[in-house]
Amino acid sequence: MATQILVVEDDTQIRENLKEMLMLHGFDVETSVNGQEGINQALLQPPDLILCDIMMPEVDGYQVLAVVRNNRSIANVPFIFLTAKTEPADLRRGMDQGADDYLIKPFTLQKLLLAIEKGVAKGQSKGAIRQLPPQSGLGSGSQA
Repeated sequence: MATQILVVEDDTQIRENLKEMLMLHGFDVETSVNGQEGINQALLQPPDLILCDIMMPEVDGYQVLAVVRNNRSIANVPFIFLTAKTEPADLRRGMDQGADDYLIKPFTLQKLLLAIEKGVAKGQSKGAIRQLPPQSGLGSGSQA
């Protein structure tokens, strides 16, 4: 069974590009158009890993992370921020709240796959994840 990734991103083009790239690398991908929908999806069908934008209307990425980390059923799901926020204070806030990684847009496909690989390995060590798809090896340096 392929690793299930939930992408929470309000930008349609970024969300769809991420979904397509990750599916081509053997992942099962679900998407959410905003933070509240992402929380609902994660609670209904816990993913193996969450990729989440920070700057979204209504419920931002920090709020999504807080709900994830405070809910026993999904608290151990690896969580990676994808964001245009580049200030060290933003990165520190995300990591202090329990994010597993923080990728600044634009990022390369190679960096994204490496972050996912590390997140999945961390989740597997906690017993929270099945396994990484065999064809998920690091790909080209395409921009996401």
